[in-house]
Amino acid sequence: MEYWKDKTVVVTGGSQGLGCVIAKAFAGAGGRLVLAALDDPQLTAATQALSDSGTEVIGVPTDITRQSDVDRLVQQSHQRFGRVDVLVNCAGRSARGSVLETTPEQFQQLLDLNFLAMVRCTRAFGADLIESKGHIINIGSLAAKSASRHLGGYAASKFPVAAYSQQLRLELNPRGVHVLLVCPGPIARADAGRRYDDQAAELPESARQPGAGVRLKGVSPEKLVSAILRACERRRPELVMPGRARWLFALAQLSPTLGDWILNKMTR
Repeated sequence: MEYWKDKTVVVTGGSQGLGCVIAKAFAGAGGRLVLAALDDPQLTAATQALSDSGTEVIGVPTDITRQSDVDRLVQQSHQRFGRVDVLVNCAGRSARGSVLETTPEQFQQLLDLNFLAMVRCTRAFGADLIESKGHIINIGSLAAKSASRHLGGYAASKFPVAAYSQQLRLELNPRGVHVLLVCPGPIARADAGRRYDDQAAELPESARQPGAGVRLKGVSPEKLVSAILRACERRRPELVMPGRARWLFALAQLSPTLGDWILNKMTR
């Protein structure tokens, strides 16, 4: 995959989970990596593993909810590699809770990490990406297109990602920047079903499952990442996985009542 050779790729949330899989895929395709994540042993381990495999990589301890940390991330990326070619906005977290029991402060925390931090990072690297005619990859969720029950403030923090990505496309595509919105279903992972025990004690057992009980098979992170790289090479605007979820989105736009009925039928 010569397309990615020697391109500099910044991945937020790159030390674990989907972000780590994305970083490994770009490294395997010849990219140079900047991993941005909180300063913990996972960042050190992920950076060392990529370095041991022959990848040019730095790990930058970064709290992307802090502008000063994002500014330092840009500075260290430039010092090591110069111009940045790809920004992957992957850092974020999900949640569980009934909507009326979710406090404004909990909504704010999710909005700051899942959306506003994306805005900070994109603005900070914007000049680089315009110069390189590079790629912005925004990791959204099926919840960025269609909310479901028991997600607390998560869906409200992901819906803006879809709108922001569309605005970026309209303004930056004419300047040569490719913007990809990625909307995956629940990512297959070993701890599925145990991650939200402390948040969902009062909710049905199904709410603790991937997708808060929506009947969807977990998306393989490796297959998703392979599709992300292909979508970038083809400069596609959006990637939804599983693809059949697009039917729900379209129907819900035509008839919210029908969309809600389908979503309820799909939920345990």
